[in-house]
Amino acid sequence: MMFEFHWPLCFLLLPLPWLYRRWLPPAQNRSAALQVGFMERLQALQPLADQPASAGRKWPFVVVWLLLLCAAARPQLLGESLPTAVTGRDMMLALDLSGSMEFRDMQLAGEAVDRLTLVKHLLGEFIDRRRGDRLGLILFGSQAYVQAPLTHDRQAIGDWLEESFIGLAGRETAIGDAIGLAIKRLLDEPAASRVLILITDGANTAGTVSPLRAARLAADHGIRIFTIGVGADTQAQDGVSVSLRGLQFDPSIELDEGSLQEIALLTGGSYFRARSEADLQAIYAQLDQLEPALRDGLPDRQATPLYPWPLALALLLSLSLSANMVRRSRAHA
Repeated sequence: MMFEFHWPLCFLLLPLPWLYRRWLPPAQNRSAALQVGFMERLQALQPLADQPASAGRKWPFVVVWLLLLCAAARPQLLGESLPTAVTGRDMMLALDLSGSMEFRDMQLAGEAVDRLTLVKHLLGEFIDRRRGDRLGLILFGSQAYVQAPLTHDRQAIGDWLEESFIGLAGRETAIGDAIGLAIKRLLDEPAASRVLILITDGANTAGTVSPLRAARLAADHGIRIFTIGVGADTQAQDGVSVSLRGLQFDPSIELDEGSLQEIALLTGGSYFRARSEADLQAIYAQLDQLEPALRDGLPDRQATPLYPWPLALALLLSLSLSANMVRRSRAHA
């Protein structure tokens, strides 16, 4: 068990009554006053006996204010950690690290970046939202290998993704091997829903397995594959030769969109084309809808609210002070 205040910033309001008393002008008493000839001598007398009593009458109001602040700060007791809710979905992420991913035809926050930098940035945000899924990470180039096995630890997946770099698995593109490795990993797990998200900017140029053959095998085992083709359509080439300046060329000429579309179609998934940062953000948002994860914000611990106790004490003390004031007014009447 652990005690905490859910909104501790409420205690910043502690000096509010004193600031109110200090900065606001005193109330003006417009009632008629009795004029007596010896008023100056009465005012000169020091009510020494009343000073301690006056100070003593202030502390109940201070206690009431503190209790109200404690209630507003939402005190609570946190119990043991709750078991992580799961969706029953196993999701492998296959990321292309071939040499073409270093092409700088993407924009991130207004700056030109290579394809891998943009994909890693937005894929990391996608991973953070996949609460309840088991995620795994496959990196592929000339070869494919499992960088992270299926796990609920999204932080670890994000860290391994961030540590990846172009050429880590070779400079070519083994799409078929990546799909085959994902199938092998997903078949070992008894999940009701198996998903592969494949991100690449090229065509299959390496490996021993045909991408379409691997896709048919995935379809036979109920594995959906969502493919994402990365790369801008055209870009102005500022070459060394003056004659080449302003020439438009297609930086995604090596992207095999036909195969990626067929892979998605065979497995019941979808194909997406990412030409920019906005495209990738929209793609990940669509994936969140097609394969919804649990909502963030679910409590990780059982919280027992305690705010009714200070609130009830403040109410009782306020009623006691009010009753005491009524008694005094009747006694002086």
